[in-house]
Amino acid sequence: MKFLLLDRIVELESRRRIVACKALSLSEEYLADHFPRFPVLPGVFMLEAMVQASAWLVHASEDFAHALVCLKEARNVTFKSFVTPGHVLTVESDCKELGRETSLFAARVHVEEREMVKANLVLSHINLADRNPALSPTDERLRAEHRARYGLLRGAAASAS
Repeated sequence: MKFLLLDRIVELESRRRIVACKALSLSEEYLADHFPRFPVLPGVFMLEAMVQASAWLVHASEDFAHALVCLKEARNVTFKSFVTPGHVLTVESDCKELGRETSLFAARVHVEEREMVKANLVLSHINLADRNPALSPTDERLRAEHRARYGLLRGAAASAS
């Protein structure tokens, strides 16, 4: 199961910074179990939202050169508060280093002015064909899917960047 944890990319400065948002709704199925009487966004989902935002910055900055951008390491993760339905999360990620195979980010999630979580992230950039040339079509399919989804997340702002 894959969760898309961003609703919109609101700002993107290539190779430097991304800002995205996520509106948390009570209708999201995982909230029924986490926790029924006090529904909160699981902390790992906040971490994943930071990873997804950072990965979009890599994809956009590198012209979708990598089929996959995945979390390699999360450092100094600090959870500060709960996020409940009705809140709109702002996810910010600053690129500290963008290399060929990995990237480093300082990311945070806040609701209004209140910081909810922060972390330093290391992401891996992967092309399946680097290990198995027969997987080149899969890389191309993934890149096409990323481009299409990026267009949806950027909306009208995509034509401006």
